[in-house]
Amino acid sequence: MNQTARHAEEQKEEASVQNAAALAPKLIYEVIRREGEEEMARPKRSLIWSGIAAGVMISLSVLGEAIFRTYLPDAPSSYLIENLGYSLGFLAVIMGRMQLFTENTITTVLPVMVERTWYTFGCMLRLWGIVMTANVIGAFAVAALFVFTPAIPAEIMVSVVDLSHHATGMGAEASFWRAIPAGIIVALIVWMLPQADSAKFFLILVFTWLIAAGDFTHIVAGSVEMAVLVWMGDITAATAIGGFFIPVLTGNIIGGTVIFTLMAWGQVRDELPDK
Repeated sequence: MNQTARHAEEQKEEASVQNAAALAPKLIYEVIRREGEEEMARPKRSLIWSGIAAGVMISLSVLGEAIFRTYLPDAPSSYLIENLGYSLGFLAVIMGRMQLFTENTITTVLPVMVERTWYTFGCMLRLWGIVMTANVIGAFAVAALFVFTPAIPAEIMVSVVDLSHHATGMGAEASFWRAIPAGIIVALIVWMLPQADSAKFFLILVFTWLIAAGDFTHIVAGSVEMAVLVWMGDITAATAIGGFFIPVLTGNIIGGTVIFTLMAWGQVRDELPDK
């Protein structure tokens, strides 16, 4: 092999190594930060409809888990299989690039950590408010479909109601603390996605299964369950908001932003260029 051919082969091998190597933390940070900037720059109407779609489609988590619960045999292992159904809504929403509030607790916070201006902070709060409101609208809309129409078979609806009572019946304190790990896990999923490539499906499947199997609380999926009970009259609006919605929302934000995002920023802050 002559010198030119050997050099070309070495370059080819180096390119293969670089392609196979994991992204450095600062590169992952940059990918997510740019994504956050793009999200904050999107038109309000786009955010609203994307958020409503996410609120509707996350109901697949409740529906999938209810179907497994209805038809699996009564055995100790059924609980672990049943919770695979919880991943369905997250797969649809995340891979469908819809606006899910808990993803925004990391994607839109990273630009704020870099810019640290009131304008950027205001843009983040604007997006949070729009997406959270849209998610809840979607959740209540699909819950109304569940409750007021025969769209869901009666035997499956029994399991939906049972799951809803469990998710919203923990009490405010337990709901808050169980929301923190869920916020961390969703932020972790977002952090790992840039280098997941073809494994994205299994990444989302496994880690959202962990949310359900660990009996953690998620504000958007839980809003579908909350809405089912509100429409049925099983809980009042005051109980839904004070006993579930606010504690879980706060816990998810603390887990996704205060804990995970600040840790992620801390490990790369000295490697980032000064703004």
